[in-house]
Amino acid sequence: MTQTYALLLRGINVSGRRKVPMAELRTCLEELGHRHVRTYLQSGNAVFTTDSTASEEALATAIEDAIEARFGFRVDCLVRDGAYLAAVAEACPFPAETLEGKQLHAIYLSGAADPERFAGIDREAYLPEDFALGDRVLYLHVPGGLGTSRLADAISRPSTARGMVATARNWNTVRKLVEMTHED
Repeated sequence: MTQTYALLLRGINVSGRRKVPMAELRTCLEELGHRHVRTYLQSGNAVFTTDSTASEEALATAIEDAIEARFGFRVDCLVRDGAYLAAVAEACPFPAETLEGKQLHAIYLSGAADPERFAGIDREAYLPEDFALGDRVLYLHVPGGLGTSRLADAISRPSTARGMVATARNWNTVRKLVEMTHED
């Protein structure tokens, strides 16, 4: 059965480091047997279809291995199916339809977020910024944008994110990936 997935790469093409050109990423995914490969932006977003019955984690590991072989460095990857992406968008506890894309982010996680990891964050101290935990995602509302967010810094500290792969996407990208995974 053919399945459509989004691929989320963490920390590539930032400040000229860890360069992964999107055309080469598409070729890399096609060489793994994936079809209908499309990329979005230069920040590491791709959508592909596959007949593979491998788990999302196994697909991600195979892609990480292929990227390392091709580019000489390892990149953390998350693979999520279109239904999951749509459910994340639907479950957003913040008023996404009234916010600018830069004000709302989904931080996709490699596993379930343990609420205890975030219990030490004094949420009142960061208002009007706020966050909420979802299914392998952390929703981050930052009215001033991510670049100046103190709450984003607190959330990304090793004490809260330890042992997890996490990669953030602004809400414009969240919506676009949902759209792209439902085009086929």
